[in-house]
Parts: sequence; C-alpha cells; structure tokens
Amino acid sequence: MSPSPVTVLGLGEMGRALAATLAAGGHPTTVWNRSPGRASALVDAGVREAVSFHDAVTASPLVIACVRDYPSARGSLEPEAEAMAGRTLVNLTTGTPDEARAMADWAVEHEIDYLDGGVMAIPSMIGTSGASLLYSGSLDVFTRHRDALDTLGTSRFVGDDPGLASLQDLAMLAGMYAMFAGAYQAFAMVGSAGVKAEEFADSVGDWLCAMTGALPGAAALVDGGDYSTDVQDLEFNRTGLDTIIRASEEAGIGSGVLASIRAMVEQQIAAGHGDEHVVRMIESIRSR
Repeated sequence: MSPSPVTVLGLGEMGRALAATLAAGGHPTTVWNRSPGRASALVDAGVREAVSFHDAVTASPLVIACVRDYPSARGSLEPEAEAMAGRTLVNLTTGTPDEARAMADWAVEHEIDYLDGGVMAIPSMIGTSGASLLYSGSLDVFTRHRDALDTLGTSRFVGDDPGLASLQDLAMLAGMYAMFAGAYQAFAMVGSAGVKAEEFADSVGDWLCAMTGALPGAAALVDGGDYSTDVQDLEFNRTGLDTIIRASEEAGIGSGVLASIRAMVEQQIAAGHGDEHVVRMIESIRSR
C-alpha cells in the first residue's frame, strides 16, 4: 500500500519539519502558509505548494494543521468546512484543552474526522524516535492514519477526550519550565561567587536527573491522597527553603521561584499539615 497524501497547513519551523519528514517518508505532501515565501526549500525537495487554501485542504484526505493558535486555525478552516467534510483534520496547533474540545465539536458538526495532538519535540527531532506526539479524540481516526503519524515520531494515543493531548502536552511543559527556572536559580546562586554556569551545569543536571527517580513515589502519594510520612515533611522543607532563600538574598539575587514554593508549603502548614509529606503542596496548587 503506497503512502497516503498529506497536506500540512502552516510553515513555521515545526510545520516545515513536519512537511519535510512526511515527504521524505514517501507521502505526497502539499503545503500552505498564510504568508508566502516559506515553501521554496520544501518545493525543491519534492513538496507541492498549494495555490490557495482551498487547493491545500482538498489535495489530501489527511490535513495536518500546525499554525499560530486555535483562532487562526478555526478562522482559516471555517470557510472551507464543506470542502473538508469526509476528510481528516489532525490539529497539532498548541492550545488549551477547552480550545481542542471546541475544535473537535466544530469538526464533528461539519462531518470532519478529527484528532487533536501535542508535539513533545523541537523541529530538529521530528522524524526520530525521540519525538513524542500525543493524540486524542477518535481512536478509529488515529488507527486509520497511524502510518503517516508514525512517520513524524513516536505516536501515542492518550484518550477519546479531544482535550487530553493538549492537557498532557501543557502539563509536561509546565514541569519543564519549573525545572529550568530552578536550574536558573542555581546558576544565579553559584554565579554570585564567580562560578560559571557552564562549570556548574553538569552538577545541577545530574542532580535533577537523579531526583526524577522520586516521581513515581510522589505520584503514588498524590493518587492515594494520604500524605502521612516520617521523612521530608512540610516543616522540614520549609526550613530548607528558608535557608536557600536567605542565601539568595545574601548573594543579592532574587528568590521569586523559591518564594512561591515556600508560600505553598506555608499554606499547608497553616492548615495543620506540617507533619505531612512535602508532596502535599499539590493541594495548594489544586485549590488555585
């Protein structure tokens, strides 16, 4: 069975990587971008540039959107809803779970098969096993187009709720941003004594990697809801956070990242949970 044709809407860095990978995998690939001039290298590699948006969405049974945001995707697609009927739309645009669900409802209303997705990769990783792409919505649609989707990286279907791929994508990014912010705090602290960030990067990186081993245990506490512990309680961790914050202040640097963590710890202590595991701070996050 020959590879199926695919259209890619949006030629930012990620869109270009998606189109190039699909074409290299043997899929006849059509591309479209709102502003011209981004398809030349792809055309040289055998990709067809659509002459219009209508041409793009009718060129293939599978249309992959990777544009700026959901309103942009919806605004472009709505005039072509009739032409899209019976085709599959895979939306890899970054947005919120509610935006994904609204897009799915719109697609169903117009008889468009729909999958929402999250790309856990940078453009250079697309097409490698290191690229993880999350999909949610219709399992039947995912299975039917699995061949093309697997060309892009490691495909994972996470559930029939169209918002789940977006939710998991953003949740992992939240963890990433918080981790890097902590590492930047570490760089600033040692930098106050003249230690170069490059000299310290391996040490803090090794430490963070080692600490991820505690995540399954923390997850079990979260799911179980019992934070009883004989070690690492909230009082113990407040003392540690206070010391780190004092050291940051002595060094003349900010401590906003740590201050927000301490505030959650203190909130739980004030509620009478000082002898419970520090993981309990998730209850402060849950309560907004």
